[in-house]
Amino acid sequence: MHQGDQDKTALKTSRDTRRVLLKHPLTRESFQALRGEASFWWAPGSNDERNPSMQAAGITSNITSSRCDEAQNDDVEVPRNITNPENREKMRYRLGEQVHCMVPGARRLFVGTPHTHDSLYDEMEAMGADCLTIKMFAQEFRVDEATKARYHLPFVPEIVLSGIGKSARALKPGKDYTLAGKVLTFKKPPGGLVDFYAGSAWPERFTLTEMEQRRQQTRTINEWDSQYQLHSKPTRDLRLDPDRMAAYDCEPHWKRSNGQLTMWLGRARIVGAACRWDPSSGKLKSDVSAVAVVLQDDTGRRYLHRVVGLTGDVVEFADDGKTVIGGQVHQLCDLIEQLKLPRVSIETNGIGGFSPATLKGALKQRGLICGVAEVHSTVKKNKRILESLEPLLLTADQLWAHISVVDGPLYEQMRDWNPAVDEQPDDYLDASAGACAEQPERVMRAISPPDQVGIPTMPAADSWRPSSGVHTLELETGIVD
Repeated sequence: MHQGDQDKTALKTSRDTRRVLLKHPLTRESFQALRGEASFWWAPGSNDERNPSMQAAGITSNITSSRCDEAQNDDVEVPRNITNPENREKMRYRLGEQVHCMVPGARRLFVGTPHTHDSLYDEMEAMGADCLTIKMFAQEFRVDEATKARYHLPFVPEIVLSGIGKSARALKPGKDYTLAGKVLTFKKPPGGLVDFYAGSAWPERFTLTEMEQRRQQTRTINEWDSQYQLHSKPTRDLRLDPDRMAAYDCEPHWKRSNGQLTMWLGRARIVGAACRWDPSSGKLKSDVSAVAVVLQDDTGRRYLHRVVGLTGDVVEFADDGKTVIGGQVHQLCDLIEQLKLPRVSIETNGIGGFSPATLKGALKQRGLICGVAEVHSTVKKNKRILESLEPLLLTADQLWAHISVVDGPLYEQMRDWNPAVDEQPDDYLDASAGACAEQPERVMRAISPPDQVGIPTMPAADSWRPSSGVHTLELETGIVD
């Protein structure tokens, strides 16, 4: 059984297989009596009319009741069927059906290129499959911002490529750089992304000129890494790259001095906190009730401390119908009590005032002092997510994430998120963006020298604007400037 990403791809391989058998000197005579078409054909001597010698079908086609002693999967993972987790899960479900069509002892073969961060091929390798990986270049080294004139490389490069897309070009030795062993010196630092490669798998065919042309016609660096170096990356650029978040692993603690209670996260003093609850009740195409807690220190850095999903009913009452004993609001109260949160904002799109009212009741019963604000969003979701998170990610050390957040569902949603797609899993992402946006931008404090008290004297700035000057007038009551 041979399967591809779609029927016509699988049929192409089936026709090619028949042609080899009919043209090869060792099989030409014995295979002249092949029966059937490209989708089903029987070799001479086959007496199983139910199951052909070769069956070809796309991965989404129905193969129920088929049997095989070898299942071949040729490029079943392609950009068209891995755009979101739902499509990837559908592909894996179809591959699961294939397993049940294999007779005991049958073999499976996968041939293809990874096109996403959680590639099917990585999964097969992790399960113990024998793997043969042939990259275009055996050795690679990347500099994201080549601003220095000299670099010590781990190997002697054979090809140096700068940039990606239209601006990409191949750098030439002697003209753009010089080599002294593994030390490369640029005549002028390129200032952008530079890749160094060595050990080409097919140097006589993929020459420097050929690779330069292909680099110029590749839209994103992820696409390049996927196609030529077989790295498991999405072929598009990530607008919200979760790897740009700095991870930390500590919990807040409180100190009381001079009658004042202060909150600390490690050595950073926390001066602000925001909690956003985005309930799923009443929403179409949503099954996650997401809560995000963002802390902010006195220099403006934000810390994604908790991003979790609340489970169960929105609220559970005791037999008296009044006392809150469980539900999502009860779980949220636990979080509020643990982190001493002063305020919670609830996105009310689709659920009216039910959740805020029940949360206020639960807070009152537990004796927790916490404000509850109702937020109705009118801005398009993808726009507000992008405006809230992308500037923080593109600024070094401005967005930190607790290790539980890095290991949680937010990380996956950030990698899969596409601003051009309206319907996609983004509940945790939306709650996190809302919490980040609620914290104001803070300017770092001016630090005075040890021997100086108070605000240091600011240097006087020369005024370039015209003025009427300074005049002294003597009046009967005194002198006025």
